Amino acid sequence: MNIRDMNIDDIKRVIDLYINYYNEIEKSCWTEKTAYKRIHQVLTIEDSYSLIMEDAENKVVGFVMGYFKQYDDILGYCLEEIIIKYNEQNKGFGRELLNEIEKRVVEKGASCIELQAVNDKMHSYFYCKAGYLNSDSFVNKVKWFA
Repeated sequence: MNIRDMNIDDIKRVIDLYINYYNEIEKSCWTEKTAYKRIHQVLTIEDSYSLIMEDAENKVVGFVMGYFKQYDDILGYCLEEIIIKYNEQNKGFGRELLNEIEKRVVEKGASCIELQAVNDKMHSYFYCKAGYLNSDSFVNKVKWFA
């Protein structure tokens, strides 16, 4: 597998993967317009850093998106999305991509990676196996309007 920095030109290469994964597996309702906007927002945020994984034939297997976030005394990395093609999951590609983003953001000065994950067995297993813990000091809050 080849893992390289992801850029805006890669959006057209990952958009179908994004829509298909979330709509078929997660039962979401992404469109080309909303998926493009989401991916574009993350890739163009200040201090964005994302990676794309391609096979030997340059076909996209997955990608990870996020950005660096400055705190008073540390630089953190906010992992927004990590997506592996559904038929390529459970082959170690997600772990490989996660390891690579961890290595690269540490090299760029990050002291931590923070993320929000779906609260289900699959995500808990993946992130716990990779050494991620549930935070005792932060709780997600939301206020819905509608």
